Amino acid sequence: MKIRMALCGGMAALTLGAGTLAAAAPPHSIADEAAGPHTTSDEAAPPQSTSDEAAPPQSTSDRAASLRSALEGVHEAGVPGVFAEVRDSGHRFWRGASGAADVATGRPVTPDMLQRVGSITKTLTAAAILQQAEQGRIRLDAPIADYLPDLVPGERGRKITIRMLLNHTSGIPDYIRYAFPSLQVPSPKSLDDNRFRQFSRAELIELGVSAPPAAEPGAAPGVYSNTNYLILCQLLEKVTGERAEDYMTRNVILRAGLKHTYFPTGTQIKGPHARMYESLWGLIDPPRDYSVYNMSWVAGTADLVSTMDDLNRFFGKLLDGQIVSRASLAEMQRTTPVIELDGSTSAYGLGLEKIDIPGCGTFWGNGGTVWGAGTMSMTRADGGRQMSMALNLMRWSKPDGQGNPQPHPIDGALKEWQEVALCG
Repeated sequence: MKIRMALCGGMAALTLGAGTLAAAAPPHSIADEAAGPHTTSDEAAPPQSTSDEAAPPQSTSDRAASLRSALEGVHEAGVPGVFAEVRDSGHRFWRGASGAADVATGRPVTPDMLQRVGSITKTLTAAAILQQAEQGRIRLDAPIADYLPDLVPGERGRKITIRMLLNHTSGIPDYIRYAFPSLQVPSPKSLDDNRFRQFSRAELIELGVSAPPAAEPGAAPGVYSNTNYLILCQLLEKVTGERAEDYMTRNVILRAGLKHTYFPTGTQIKGPHARMYESLWGLIDPPRDYSVYNMSWVAGTADLVSTMDDLNRFFGKLLDGQIVSRASLAEMQRTTPVIELDGSTSAYGLGLEKIDIPGCGTFWGNGGTVWGAGTMSMTRADGGRQMSMALNLMRWSKPDGQGNPQPHPIDGALKEWQEVALCG
């Protein structure tokens, strides 16, 4: 699932993508500071010697203060807990946290906490597919029927290519509304019904493939669909002979040197993390904790657990050509307009999204949400700025009489955070 920063109460997609980035240097060793439930801890590394002129100490201090204030603003606007890390030219510049990991106990969030990062997982899935393309085991413009003829049967399977699955132009609709049928009412009942349910990829893919098509294969704009990436996981297993998660762990996670990133088993997050509060547009009041959940409903596509430090490191390595080749990275950067789950349109590549901020630059990366947790990670095209942040509240905006999400203070606070974190 996806999250768009500062828009529509966090319903749908964060628009990001991929760019050329200098190799990320190892982060400095910084002692963690615990933040109180209504305070922020911030950790600024000493200014680094880079090709850019180093900022004077006062400038560094001012930037850290601005970041701290903006992050506190997100918490004060209504998010129980928020934490983030910002890097300059691959070096950790600042990280902080504000608010509570547990609203009942007041246990604070800290910058190094683990998070369910949702559809950021898809960037790893796409990178794994591109690795196999480099080895000649997958052809991006070959039909899925060449590899899995029974998964998308008939003429449709011969029209839909691997590239169409990667960039959401397959026309296969998303399965979420069918796996969680109460969302069509809407009601939160399915969220609780499915908390411990073990889905198989085959049954979820069948829900998407058997539903009315969202568009014709190859049509533009594309239509965002989690079903596409479940099919890609099946393809990865077909050509490698191993579980998609195992392949991605060895060839993407370990290759990037990520120490706190893993695909979960069971229903628990293993390590320090925040509770995850879902509002479902005001249908759940007060918001309910869904941190304990069987993530088989998005296995291999939106179930990854990571930290903000690891996310910045991953995108740094990926965009520097250390996870896939430069030629493959160029393929990932070929964007097409895609209609997101909230009806907005993004520039989507192969598992990466692109956003242009006037006066600030072009950014690449991804973002995502699962029940109760939202995450976003962005890197400027020249590698000069990286930001990853996590929230433990989702779908906070209540709808108006026409069913449209109403503006919420969190939206404005996230926009301000984006401007400060990415643009200075």
